[in-house]
Amino acid sequence: MTAMPDVISEFETLESQDKPWRLIVWNDPVNLMSYVAYVFRSYFGVSPEKAEKLMLQVHHDGFCTVRSGSREAIESDVQAMHGFGLNATMTQGA
Repeated sequence: MTAMPDVISEFETLESQDKPWRLIVWNDPVNLMSYVAYVFRSYFGVSPEKAEKLMLQVHHDGFCTVRSGSREAIESDVQAMHGFGLNATMTQGA
């Protein structure tokens, strides 16, 4: 019976590796809303309508999950957002 906790632990580890990483952009008092929408359009290539929707979610809710994907891709996106002067982090999960 001592193997059971190890099996559960290994399963939980594998399960957590399958969860996508999320890019979260946070609201800040510095950047204009139009600039945030511009960044979303130019970096992610989304439509003006989608960029506006994401920007408004950041503005009203304080943050927004902009994209999800592999850890490496989201790490790159976080660095890019920092390069644009936006506050961004990443987290794993739904």
